[in-house]
Amino acid sequence: MMGFYILIGVISLVSWLISNTLKRKFDKYSKVSLRNGMSGAEIAEKMLADNGIFDVKVISTPGSLTDHYNPKDKTVNLSEAVYNQRNAAAAAVAAHEVGHAVQHATAYDWLTMRSKLVPVVSISSRFSQWLVIGGLILGAASGGSGIGFYIAITGLVFMALATLFSFITLPVEYDASNRALAWLKNKNMVSREELEGSTDALKWAARTYLVAALGSLAMLLYWGLQVLGGRD
Repeated sequence: MMGFYILIGVISLVSWLISNTLKRKFDKYSKVSLRNGMSGAEIAEKMLADNGIFDVKVISTPGSLTDHYNPKDKTVNLSEAVYNQRNAAAAAVAAHEVGHAVQHATAYDWLTMRSKLVPVVSISSRFSQWLVIGGLILGAASGGSGIGFYIAITGLVFMALATLFSFITLPVEYDASNRALAWLKNKNMVSREELEGSTDALKWAARTYLVAALGSLAMLLYWGLQVLGGRD
């Protein structure tokens, strides 16, 4: 059991370090101005056009690092800084989000699979841990058997779906970054220095998803041992 707590502690520490490093990287590359003078919004619009996508809108959204692609209304949502600024960080983020739009337009398998899980995971992730804990408490009160066990198992299934979702997210994010960087390079949208900055920024962004997936798996294993470990 102590080993698990150490593992969770290590994952939490790594997650904190990566998150802080990501912020520093984006601050650094936000100071690297683009030679072409294009804003994040203009980068996104050009990449969409170059990929023959004309039914997706690029809009500004409040907050920091709130950038995302919404497949429901086909919008590339860029945070205010990314939307307006003209630097390597903004170019990287804008192109990455358009990478998701390209995935959607080309029916990229991993994105399709991820999208199908979104409605289920959005509900199950809210209740999974409570179901497991409640099932364990009820099971303990009834001698370790009965409905409490099945409630806990239901919680584990929900937790497993969230873990699966986090791992499916990995190829989706890495592929979007690869598409973005390939386009920036092949279309000569950035200089060598700017491309290196964009690559570094997206690399650290991807690592946040990797750590999140590992953390989700660790929690699933922990609660799985709690529910199943004491049974014959």
